[in-house]
Amino acid sequence: MHYNVAQLLKEPTGSSRHFDLSETVASPEPDWGAELTLTGTVELVRTPDGILLEAHVQTLIPDVCGRCLEPVTEPLDLVVEEEFYPAIDLNTGHAVTQADPDAFVLDQRHVLDLTEAVRQSIWTAREIQPLCRPDCKGLCPTCGANQNTAPCTCAKVATDPRWDRLRRRSA
Repeated sequence: MHYNVAQLLKEPTGSSRHFDLSETVASPEPDWGAELTLTGTVELVRTPDGILLEAHVQTLIPDVCGRCLEPVTEPLDLVVEEEFYPAIDLNTGHAVTQADPDAFVLDQRHVLDLTEAVRQSIWTAREIQPLCRPDCKGLCPTCGANQNTAPCTCAKVATDPRWDRLRRRSA
């Protein structure tokens, strides 16, 4: 996911390049396995200050259900829009200082690395609590059995007697 944009930086504002994306990259999270397969498109557009990236990326993230803890695969369809700024002025060869220290920067050879922008987009697009299915019953709070596979047969725990007065009022 590296693109040399030196020639694009020499072109006028509005010039663009289009790429198809189909890569297997190292997973940003060890729990997801060793690699992620990314597919999609990448559009690079010359701006007055740098390169605007617009990428449409699809991938599958392995995860666990937030209720029953069974494995689930979460499909993600990401739209990544970021501006990358040159670290070196193409005409003078001098270092360029960025006003924003958190801005995405091209390396010294004018290569745009899409990896960090995609990683951040994956983290913000993921479900907070993914479910294996919308009607997942989850785990029994007493014995921990998966209630999707079989009904729980454990004895139900008596409720705290301090709540009895409220229960009687609402009935």
